[in-house]
Amino acid sequence: MDDAQLRTHVQRLLDWHDAHASFEDAVSGIPAEFRGRQPAGLPYSPWQLLEHLRLAQQDILAFCVNPAYEEKSWPEGYWPGSAAPVGDAWERSVEGFRVDREALKELASKADLFAAIPHGTGQTYLRELLLVADHNAYHIGELVVVRRLLGIWR
Repeated sequence: MDDAQLRTHVQRLLDWHDAHASFEDAVSGIPAEFRGRQPAGLPYSPWQLLEHLRLAQQDILAFCVNPAYEEKSWPEGYWPGSAAPVGDAWERSVEGFRVDREALKELASKADLFAAIPHGTGQTYLRELLLVADHNAYHIGELVVVRRLLGIWR
């Protein structure tokens, strides 16, 4: 496999939908009145999962590109404070996720994937891109399950 093939695979992995539901599938069509509902027995709502996806992805991107990056505190920096979005927060979160995902795909096309991130502790760009893809797939799957339990999955 050459460098271009690897970069293409990593870019596709960031919005992969061949083996499971895509981000777009998971977040589209959720009625506003369900976005803040937590199914019985689960600690999160669709909103909490969406915003966690956005915040975590944004954090990994910031780590990759910002030499002055500072890690957020856990869990406050990575999960929203409320179960339901306020105003147009849902739409802004969806758009923010998409914008940052495109920035990560751009990073995959240009960065030396095997180089250590200069301000990190040995992490490579490839590691961080695979980490965000894996994390996103995990929580997108959870969002599908939450939708099923709420009765709003196709």
